[in-house]
Amino acid sequence: MISLLYSVLYSLALVILLPFELLKRPRSLRERWIRERLGVYGEGQGAKDERQKTIWVHAVSVGEVIAAVPLVKKIKERRPSIELVISTVTDTGQKVAAERMGSLARIVYVPFDLPFAVNRAFRRFTPSLCIIMETELWPAMIRAAGRRSMPVLLMNGRISAGSFNGYRKVRLFIRRVLGGISLFCVQNELYAERLRLLGAAPERIRVTGSFKFDTRPPSSPPEWTEQVSGPVLIAGSTHRTEEELILEAYAHLKAARPELTLIVAPRHPERFKEVEEVIRQKGLNYVKRSELSGREEGCSGLVILLDVIGELAALYGAADIAIMGGSFIEHGGQNPLEPAFWGKAIVCGPHMENFPFIEEFYRQGGAVRVEPSALSAVLGDLIASPLERGRMGACARELYEKNAGATERAMALLERYLPGPL
Repeated sequence: MISLLYSVLYSLALVILLPFELLKRPRSLRERWIRERLGVYGEGQGAKDERQKTIWVHAVSVGEVIAAVPLVKKIKERRPSIELVISTVTDTGQKVAAERMGSLARIVYVPFDLPFAVNRAFRRFTPSLCIIMETELWPAMIRAAGRRSMPVLLMNGRISAGSFNGYRKVRLFIRRVLGGISLFCVQNELYAERLRLLGAAPERIRVTGSFKFDTRPPSSPPEWTEQVSGPVLIAGSTHRTEEELILEAYAHLKAARPELTLIVAPRHPERFKEVEEVIRQKGLNYVKRSELSGREEGCSGLVILLDVIGELAALYGAADIAIMGGSFIEHGGQNPLEPAFWGKAIVCGPHMENFPFIEEFYRQGGAVRVEPSALSAVLGDLIASPLERGRMGACARELYEKNAGATERAMALLERYLPGPL
């Protein structure tokens, strides 16, 4: 009865939202999007050997996709003959998955979480194992896997405070959903305890750490960054209202440092034009990344709007100070490990709840937490002190390396669920 009620409510929400979700996508993508969300997939390249085993990995968006990369690579190393299907919800997730794992897996949109769509998708690919990244609990998918005696594993699991409070309101339902998961590999003990309180079997929960410590950005920044010199700030994965705050701090600092450069990378591509208008209203000189090809003059002293997808992780390597988006509003912050990999000074707002490990960075001096009102002053101090920036960056990099190895720990537990070699 509970599952039926969930399907009815999901269907009602889908009827309301479907037109908006379909129309916001470019015409060239709509047909594929609706077809795959309904569980209808083409044959792809080549015919599948009937003996070939398939693993389905679901990663909702960019963050989960990036976290999945080291795991997917290890699975292919251990079982080269396995076919991998990577599903996402978002278009940006599709793009990043194709760029980073397109040679290793089939990239598709996840079906709507309705029995007919999920069953159709499972009949098409006949997976023998389903891996869910982080927090995507799709009840119909988990239930359909259970009916096929297919193990479902939660990898790099996390339960945010908001999700935990929401799940507690439907604890009986969530307990049944969690009962369909064979193994939980979670990032820390806090998330493990939240799962236990929601009804997950304690013997199925293991703390393995965050996969994101095992991701490796490209080995060098993009070539166009050679046009930039002098102090460089980068505001990564910003959200609405954060750009205004950061641009105001930048304008204040630029009065004394005309050569100061700011790279702004909005979290959501659909906001590129909106952020461009905010920059224009501030009266700041700017250039869009998409217009840099063939540009002869340098970019120092400008605001650079990153209006392309897939470059942010590498761009941190060209910056002096990284400002974490999503941390100056009640969002919970964006991934600070990419600038940590490059050994950069990291500046966070007061809201980094999505990344509990950041507390260790604060304690050790690898990152600094600031209130919005103090952002300009803190940035000014760091710009004036290359030695302090270097010390912070070295500490961040050391902590990054210290916490690596979560993927290998999870693989040791995952191994027994992998289909055997042909």
